[in-house]
Amino acid sequence: MTLKDLNINETWTLFLDRDGVINTRIVDDYVKHWTDFKFCEGALNALKIFNKKFKTILVVTNQQGIGKGLYTKEDLEIIHKNMCYEVNYFGGKIHKVYFSPYLEKENHITRKPSIGMALQAKNDFPEIDFSKSIMVGDSISDIEFGKNAGMKTVFINDKLTEKKVIADFQFNSLFEFASEFERKNA
Repeated sequence: MTLKDLNINETWTLFLDRDGVINTRIVDDYVKHWTDFKFCEGALNALKIFNKKFKTILVVTNQQGIGKGLYTKEDLEIIHKNMCYEVNYFGGKIHKVYFSPYLEKENHITRKPSIGMALQAKNDFPEIDFSKSIMVGDSISDIEFGKNAGMKTVFINDKLTEKKVIADFQFNSLFEFASEFERKNA
């Protein structure tokens, strides 16, 4: 299967993980304040490219730092508000951000790889068809989330890994995916 085989058009939805896909992941820590947030190289351009084709672009992110008491929901809302503003300023669009503040050990329905955030999105955007959706993430739980919801999956990883990740596609960055997507769907 290739990107062209998917026949992506304006009825498709793009789901994106945040840390490690849109912004640089902080190893062994969390983005707790807007000053900690750094866009991954090319991410803003990637979102501009995707905005031309996808009807809906959504972020789905596990944020257990809230459950650990390291930052608040209000801190996270400021981060997401600023992130969306920057994306819009550069010609992209994020229609909505969903997050799960629960600890991994709580196994909450909204925490990836469970599909609670996908179901919330479907409730907010009833036109979403998971079979015409792509989940982009940099972790196994992101890919499992996409698979569990019946989406196509894209694994973002710029390092060689011994982890076995069964994704439909793999790219080094969101920008590399966007560039290939634009080339195949021009």
